[in-house]
Amino acid sequence: MKRRTDPTRSPARFAIAPVAAAVLGACFASPAQAQAQAQDPGLALRPSLRLQEQLPAEVRSQTPSFVSGRRIEGHTGQTTTVEGEAELRRHDTVIRADRLSFDDRTREAHAEGNVLINRGGDRFKGPALRLNVDTFKGYFEQPEFELLSNDGRGDATRMDFHDEDHSTAHQARYSTCPRNPGADWMPAWLVRANRIEFDNVEEVGEAYGGVLEFKGVPILGAPYFTFPLSDKRKSGLLPPTIGLDSVSGLELTLPYYFNLAPNYDLTVYPTLMTKRGLDMGAEFRYLQPDYTGRVRGSFMPSDRLRGEDRWGYTLQHNQSFTDALNRLGGRGGAGLSLNLNRVSDDDYWRDFPRASATLTQRLLPSDAVATWSQGYWSASAGAYTWQTLQDIDAPITPPYDRVPSLALTYSRGDLGWSDKTGSLAMTLYGEYTRFESNPLLTGQSNGERAMAVATLSRRFQTPGWFIEPRARLHSTQYTFDQPLANGLRSASRAVPSVSLDSGLVFERDASYFGRAFLQTLEPRAYFTWTPYRDQSLLPNYDSGAVDFNLATIYSENVFTGNDRISDTRGVTLGVSSRLLDPETGAEIVRLGVAQRYLLKDQNVTLPGGEPVQERFSDVLLAARVQWTPRWLFDTTFQYNPTTNESVRTTVSARYTPRPYHVLSAAWRLQRGASEQFDVGWQWPLSGMFGRSPDPVPGYGLGAGQWYGVGRINYSVPDRKVVDLVAGFEYDAGCWIGRVVLERLQRSQASANQRILFQLEFSGFSRIGSNPLQTLRDNVPRYQYLREEINPPSRFQRYD
Repeated sequence: MKRRTDPTRSPARFAIAPVAAAVLGACFASPAQAQAQAQDPGLALRPSLRLQEQLPAEVRSQTPSFVSGRRIEGHTGQTTTVEGEAELRRHDTVIRADRLSFDDRTREAHAEGNVLINRGGDRFKGPALRLNVDTFKGYFEQPEFELLSNDGRGDATRMDFHDEDHSTAHQARYSTCPRNPGADWMPAWLVRANRIEFDNVEEVGEAYGGVLEFKGVPILGAPYFTFPLSDKRKSGLLPPTIGLDSVSGLELTLPYYFNLAPNYDLTVYPTLMTKRGLDMGAEFRYLQPDYTGRVRGSFMPSDRLRGEDRWGYTLQHNQSFTDALNRLGGRGGAGLSLNLNRVSDDDYWRDFPRASATLTQRLLPSDAVATWSQGYWSASAGAYTWQTLQDIDAPITPPYDRVPSLALTYSRGDLGWSDKTGSLAMTLYGEYTRFESNPLLTGQSNGERAMAVATLSRRFQTPGWFIEPRARLHSTQYTFDQPLANGLRSASRAVPSVSLDSGLVFERDASYFGRAFLQTLEPRAYFTWTPYRDQSLLPNYDSGAVDFNLATIYSENVFTGNDRISDTRGVTLGVSSRLLDPETGAEIVRLGVAQRYLLKDQNVTLPGGEPVQERFSDVLLAARVQWTPRWLFDTTFQYNPTTNESVRTTVSARYTPRPYHVLSAAWRLQRGASEQFDVGWQWPLSGMFGRSPDPVPGYGLGAGQWYGVGRINYSVPDRKVVDLVAGFEYDAGCWIGRVVLERLQRSQASANQRILFQLEFSGFSRIGSNPLQTLRDNVPRYQYLREEINPPSRFQRYD
């Protein structure tokens, strides 16, 4: 049967009626598909809440093909030709051309003139195409292409399609920069290669004989390299990082990533430091249902600046034995945690300041802890050790190792005396610890401590008030390796404590500056009585002074740890007030003031301390205001009424009007000790004197934007910058440039400086050093300019 349509009957695209669509669909379907459709020509519609990106394989093989155009002619089972706005559509594949012919015997389509393929959102345009619609094998002459997954695009002299997921571009150019219509495409950066192979299964591109050009200048070339087509992990050479350090010289790191399995991987990162030598580093990460962890280490043979081998490692492991315990008939939960950190020498922290992940670079903890819990009971057994990195100009007293430390806890909150206000609660805690350190450095004898703490409390609470009486008995027994000053090798101590915490909550509707609020007034009174027990001869293994603030002023003990129990006998009075948004409950304003009055002198002190004889403590005042989400103001003020001056003051403010706009400033004063200013920022320079463009979520403010970014910490007594991170970011749309200066204080007299510079080619790679982690760690609320919100969908490019 021969069919012909008259193109003069309708100037618009030839629209297929339902019956005609079925006929033409059968024409382009395989014989098996045509037979299945003949047996059941109806289409069963099923409700769905979303469009499917991919159809199941068994359904995909049965999808028909539809064709439209101004003029169609052909023979059933042979060749069909469509001319004039020709279009062939089958599931996620669309072929358009001026002329389109389809051979039903070979299942090949041949398109000529303004050919366009859209397959799953990937678009290819060119003058001529030959393609098998079943196997997706064929070729495209002189195509231009756009990839959906990473917004990549390019052109080639020829594109070979091997199957649905693999293709090869010959004499190709590739970039993620936009293509300017009507002009010769010369993006800011591109990859030129003799051949680029695209693998949509592994989501990777492989370039052979390729070179990376930036602004027309070749900057990186290799006979073979790979690049990602998505964020999927893959093995391969990672972009090199380059830095300039004032001590180590030029630093060049060439990392290689091994994607060993979906749940573990390995990265090796050799680093060449021109003044030191070669540092070999590696990191192994693993993830299992019951455990996870990572191991990271580095080794530098014969550091030229130190004349010795340098090394460091860290191991972190967390494991749950709960499932294994239950399978054996046990109950409760059990776990193991390992955190091991060691380096080769005392100078490692200053020579490799970014190698350690710990907050205290000179105190490296190594812990191994096993835990168990069931019902009201819990237990732990662990070993806690430290490596102390000493500085001859600023020595520190090393903390004690706890090897071992065993603890057992019994805790219940339902002992009785229950009503709608609460219930009686009890906690029993027992601990045994062996303390070890160098007596020549600590000035104290090593020893063992066994203690038991019993706590009984009852909280009465209603919406308008609360009262909580509490009683505690702290009993401790010591055994020492060396005798104390009184000649004894053991000591014991039992300290009882009672306290009463109470408060009221008043609420009222209020209005300030034309804005409605729910205002609270919350007075609080806290009474504590702990009798004096002489503890001056006891060693201090783990006690320190508690930070004095509005939380700790309502507590029994002014010391941390268990070697000093303060004889606090006093009353704390305070009051706070809050303004709450009546609709959202957000806290807009919070004000607070508190002061403690001692009924008797506080005679228990830390070694070298003086008894507290002043009856009135310093006054604590705090205020936090966030009138709008843009502005935040926070201050804490510690005032001594005897000397009529502030002891410690912290004032901070943050302004965040829009995404990628943040300014923060803080002033911290501790009288007689330190005074520092801290300023941080991330701000588009184009918006400094006017309104900047509206941000695109996860995409910054668009192309052509300069950003200033940094943080400065300045010491007033020293009259110098302590730490500095400052630089610029430029967002060109398809690439980002960063230059950051980092200065870290190494000692009182010296600092480490380095320059970080980076080119980020969007959706491709980064070249240079990596300042992103430095910016995240130092700049408050720093936002990365490229954050993928949702994976792209083929329906974004449906036509």
